[in-house]
Amino acid sequence: MPASEYVRNLRARLGHELIMFPTVSAAVLNDRGELLLHQRSDTGNWSLIAGLMDPGEQPADAVLREVEEETAVQVKIERLAGVVSHDVTYPNGDECQMVNIFFRCRAVGGEARVNDTESLAVAWFPLDALPRLNPFNRRLLELALDDDAPPYFAAPGEGGF
Repeated sequence: MPASEYVRNLRARLGHELIMFPTVSAAVLNDRGELLLHQRSDTGNWSLIAGLMDPGEQPADAVLREVEEETAVQVKIERLAGVVSHDVTYPNGDECQMVNIFFRCRAVGGEARVNDTESLAVAWFPLDALPRLNPFNRRLLELALDDDAPPYFAAPGEGGF
């Protein structure tokens, strides 16, 4: 069952109540060192490519699927950048806690374009000319781009970022 159907079923039973979901995010770079971003259709904000894992899906498979579904770009995973939970309240009032597994990826094929209804725009950006990103996406990107950093996780008792 795709995550979208799973979420619809849960929301039909729980309304806007808090639900925890496993998610993935990708900091995707091309050979020119540019970053792939999409402008979200639900908020209008620019963001790393991200999405819900489908039930039974492995995180690595989910990140490859999400990037291709949203942007038509195929990627390979270069490294696990970290795991963090964060709270999200959507414009419709749905409350979620996302457990996000984030990766740094390299584009290996495809042409970046809007490939589904989750994006208003898709584009490559030089790292020194990024559009405004929310603090959560900025921190994921910072950690994903740091070759010397081990994968991030909040230490026991820490709240993360």
